[in-house]
Amino acid sequence: MHKIYQVEEKVPGKLLLPLSIQHAFAMFGASVLVPIIFGINPSIVLLMNGIGTLLFIAITKKKAPAYLGSSFAFLAPAAVIINAQGFAYAQGAFVVVGILGMIVAYIIYKFGTEWIDIVLPPAAMGSVVSLIGFELVGLTIRGGAIGAEILTENANGKHMTVFLVTVLVAVFGSVLFKKFLSTIPILIAIICGYLTAVFMGLVDFTPVREAGFFTLPNFGFPKFSIEAAITMLPVILVILSEHISHQVVTSNIVGRDLLKDPGLHRSIFADNFSTALSGMIGGVPTTTYGENIGVMAITKVYSVQVIGGAAIISIIMAFIGPLSAFISTIPGDVIGGVTFLLYGMIGASGLRLLVDRQVDYSKSKNLILTSIIFTTGLSGLTVKMGAINLSGMVLASVVAVILSLLFYSIERMGLMNN
Repeated sequence: MHKIYQVEEKVPGKLLLPLSIQHAFAMFGASVLVPIIFGINPSIVLLMNGIGTLLFIAITKKKAPAYLGSSFAFLAPAAVIINAQGFAYAQGAFVVVGILGMIVAYIIYKFGTEWIDIVLPPAAMGSVVSLIGFELVGLTIRGGAIGAEILTENANGKHMTVFLVTVLVAVFGSVLFKKFLSTIPILIAIICGYLTAVFMGLVDFTPVREAGFFTLPNFGFPKFSIEAAITMLPVILVILSEHISHQVVTSNIVGRDLLKDPGLHRSIFADNFSTALSGMIGGVPTTTYGENIGVMAITKVYSVQVIGGAAIISIIMAFIGPLSAFISTIPGDVIGGVTFLLYGMIGASGLRLLVDRQVDYSKSKNLILTSIIFTTGLSGLTVKMGAINLSGMVLASVVAVILSLLFYSIERMGLMNN
């Protein structure tokens, strides 16, 4: 078993760069997807992801390892705003949600975190965490990279071969590699998958050849409207649930209660401050990234120094054209192969939470909570609320909170049957 590098520990110099690159590769595909969907240049997003991550590390006093990547929770309402008013008004809505999130952080600072076990008791929290991973797993097949061939059920043998090489190296490398190699199984899997793709003629180096050496991110300023803010408002519940779930998962992985130290108020403030700042200059909302949590779970390297290194790489990529272009050539089959394992690790972490918290499924409320949350999240059910469509993990989080509060009230009134 290789050494565990705890949150505050510094890793040896020879490890820092490869470990940081590993985290940068893990986040890149998903993080760049969001600005592509919005129709903006990804360089501003890479810049703000890096800056946001460094701010997060500073605000949480270097005690909470997390990489801030582009948030998918804002996609649906942002699309509505962009179609009606333009991206600048979506930026304004991002800023509003970020400010509201910072206000929530202050409320948590004043009143503590005891309410979390009421709003999301262990049976609900563990189920929501699992859903984050299980829902994302579908992306490993439906997509995972930008400007590359995507693995689908109709993909030819070359794509399947690249996918399988990547998955197998990641899986067996995680349990077989020793010493230095045991800390970078994901990076090695990406390299092996990429070389396989090159050998099979699936990589187009044209973007690298055509990229200018120095690029400048496209900055833009927000515009504000009541309609846009109201359209975006329901997302606040989603991002809070997601953030708490991610912090709980990370706490389990590193063996520390991050909700208490550095405190949930600090991490929520940092997350939403990053979102507001990104929206102010042309970026997209940020969130703690499950891909990077998965990397930590596999490698046992939790050092914020490594996360900070990945953030610096992201900032550099925002300005160096050939570098970001090169990473964008990584086929979706490779990204899908890596996330196939990483997303599964998040799902397994939710199940671990249920076990560690000793959730008693002989009690009807716990059994019902887990059952309804899983069914809601995995059934494909969609609920429309004005311009917002709630489905998957988003809808499941809302249902989890409502049902948990109802069960808490019933129990307080002495009406619960067990």
